[in-house]
Amino acid sequence: MSGVISGAEKALSMLRALPRVNLGNIRNTGAPKRSKRARGQHGGDKHGAGNKGSGQRQNYMRPGYETGNNPFYLRPPREPYYLGQHLRKQYPPISLQKLQTMIDTNRIDTSKPIDLAALYNSGLFGGEQDSRWYGFNLTDEGADIFNAKVNIEVQWASEGTIAAVERCGGVITTAFYDIDSLWVLKNPEKFFKKGEPLPRRSMPSQDVILYYTSAENRGYLADPAEVAYQRVALAQKFGYDLPQLSQDDPMYNTLVERKDPRQILYGLNPGWIVNLVEKEILKPKDQYLQEYYSS
Repeated sequence: MSGVISGAEKALSMLRALPRVNLGNIRNTGAPKRSKRARGQHGGDKHGAGNKGSGQRQNYMRPGYETGNNPFYLRPPREPYYLGQHLRKQYPPISLQKLQTMIDTNRIDTSKPIDLAALYNSGLFGGEQDSRWYGFNLTDEGADIFNAKVNIEVQWASEGTIAAVERCGGVITTAFYDIDSLWVLKNPEKFFKKGEPLPRRSMPSQDVILYYTSAENRGYLADPAEVAYQRVALAQKFGYDLPQLSQDDPMYNTLVERKDPRQILYGLNPGWIVNLVEKEILKPKDQYLQEYYSS
């Protein structure tokens, strides 16, 4: 019995002296490693990929696939309201309340006409120019607190917005700009550094030509006499006294200033090249260039 005990004690002492078993001290017997073949042990040859179809090729069904049923996006009836939605012109909104706030915080100078360049220069409208954005839509939110006398040019405006601006003695015009013109208005300095002549503003496309030729919308292509008549008619409709534009008004020159239908920036005609280094303006002298860039 003593021999058994001594043998057990000897074995325990050896275990205490030997290192722990780990991957570093296990002998490599050289036996081949058996590769796992998914569910092949059940006699199949699909290896867990199923039988044909998308499950075999990519192991998951594509989004919207309903295992053979008519998918949801094909079950509802066709809605023509959204036909051509990806091609419609978009006009991001800017409210009268926000415009009044920018004027009160001196981000916009009311002694000069306000256009897209002035709005972008305020620093509140950054980001990339979307291919469907065609300017701003001035909404009537805050019309009851708007009291600024301005000459503003936007791309879309409702009847209430027009009344709110004209009630304060201001002038509002809706004007169309194509994509190339919008890039110039967003960052004129960047365009001037290219050394390219100012392009002509394109005429409105067929889907908006009626809007910009309407005096009720204060379109820039409308008849001035018809615009003056609609100003009076709108004042009678909303019940306010329309302030008259007189030459005694210190803001008279600002209020009556307009752009040419082909002009993009105030004071700069199409075809002119602005040299920021030499601080000079180069104008076309050839007759065919003058005819091309003329209105």
